[in-house]
Amino acid sequence: MKAIVYEKYGSPDVLHLKEVEKPLPTDDEILIKIHAVSINGSDREALVGKPFYARIGGLRKPGHPILGSDIAGRVEAVGKNNTEFKPGDEVFGEIPGYHGGFAEYVCTRGRTLALKPASLTFEEAAAIPQAGVIALQGIREKGAVQAGQKVLINGAGGSAGSFAVQLAKLYGAEVTGVDNTAKLDFMRSLGADHVIDYTREDFTRNGKEYDLILDVIAHRSIFAYQRALKAQGTYFVVGGSVALLFQVLLLGPLIGKTANKNMRVLVVPQNRKDLLAITELCESGKIVPVIDRRYPLHEVPQALRYVGEGRAKGKVVITVSPTPL
Repeated sequence: MKAIVYEKYGSPDVLHLKEVEKPLPTDDEILIKIHAVSINGSDREALVGKPFYARIGGLRKPGHPILGSDIAGRVEAVGKNNTEFKPGDEVFGEIPGYHGGFAEYVCTRGRTLALKPASLTFEEAAAIPQAGVIALQGIREKGAVQAGQKVLINGAGGSAGSFAVQLAKLYGAEVTGVDNTAKLDFMRSLGADHVIDYTREDFTRNGKEYDLILDVIAHRSIFAYQRALKAQGTYFVVGGSVALLFQVLLLGPLIGKTANKNMRVLVVPQNRKDLLAITELCESGKIVPVIDRRYPLHEVPQALRYVGEGRAKGKVVITVSPTPL
């Protein structure tokens, strides 16, 4: 089978298309023919090996040569112990370990997968899992957003951010989106009431405060984010610098006690329950998985470069094989 592989950490230039052995499912696994896979921040981190936790699978070189986690495809074969799926089932979800998706086939136990709704294309389904679940956890499940609250989403024009803006508006919040100049109109189209160009304005210094801040690209000091948070407000960091993550882990509890502001790292495990919940909202049309661009498998390096440059509005999807008739 064909796959995009890499043997060392680096830029998208280290990725290349290669013919590799087609995987065989164990007794507990299923074999999936992949039709689409979306790009996430976890792919970029594992590619460059930064932050340092991205090297958990391999300190000096990648432990797994194939990136990609959010897939949609058709079950081709089933191990004898796997009774949940059958050949021909259309499935989607995240691959445990966040690897193996930039390929024509992958094997997994299927615990983090679900049957793909007929109303969604393979590309739309592949766009949902990681980004949609992060947004659901940050806005609805742990964020518990209520009507009338003021919510700020830093990185609102990206993959998780595009879901988060829609969710916050769905639950009645006044939403401020923060991203680069090219994404201002896009954030407005998602429903953002206010938009901030981070290249021109620092939202932590404009004197405004929010009930909830969901930060997917954090790089400032924890004390800067504290300024922008109301008393009894919540700040969730999902991704960003290791320094900031450690600050939140170490100083967040202290700030909570002294300033009555809840500052936490949002840990979002792969799980089917949240995947089904956000997908139901997509099926109903209340939330739309926005796909900016589609690339063929051999153009994964170009796709990752586009996302890494901060240009993607919503999701970028790789079409691995054409949708069958």
